[in-house]
Amino acid sequence: MKTLLRTLLYLALIVWLGAEVFFPVVAAVSFTTQPDTHLAGTIVGQLLRILHSMGFVSGIVALALLALAPTWNIYKSRVVIAPMVLLVLMLACTAYSQFGIIPAMERDRIAAGGAINTADTTNPYTQDFNELHNRSLFVEEAVLLFGLITVVLVARAETVSGEQPRFATVMK
Repeated sequence: MKTLLRTLLYLALIVWLGAEVFFPVVAAVSFTTQPDTHLAGTIVGQLLRILHSMGFVSGIVALALLALAPTWNIYKSRVVIAPMVLLVLMLACTAYSQFGIIPAMERDRIAAGGAINTADTTNPYTQDFNELHNRSLFVEEAVLLFGLITVVLVARAETVSGEQPRFATVMK
């Protein structure tokens, strides 16, 4: 049972981080293969929404498994706190991007005339769109960084849960 639950935890982290790692590649391919940057942006926006949905599901599963792990004697209570905090931060960043940044970018795109690439760069809507895009990149980078640190902390939890108490080695 412990192996199954650890596997599910790792799978949740792999799905989320794998999507985060490969998303920029997919975005780059979209912008280099599509003849229209508006179409490429539409594709990337839709894929980002899917990425966020995957993140929400994976994050909640990982958070639940980490919360239950001490009860099931998989990990010690103190070693799951930091990964859980990071998962909450990842979920918060994902929610901010999905429900804050993306709708604001869409409003700016429409207000700028529908296709942001043809809009005047001095247009305040275009400038705001570009600022929001840069913020979106920063938020996704933060999610990836928090996720990588989470993986390290979960791997550390494996080591800590497998250690014997120090006094036990002295008694042998």
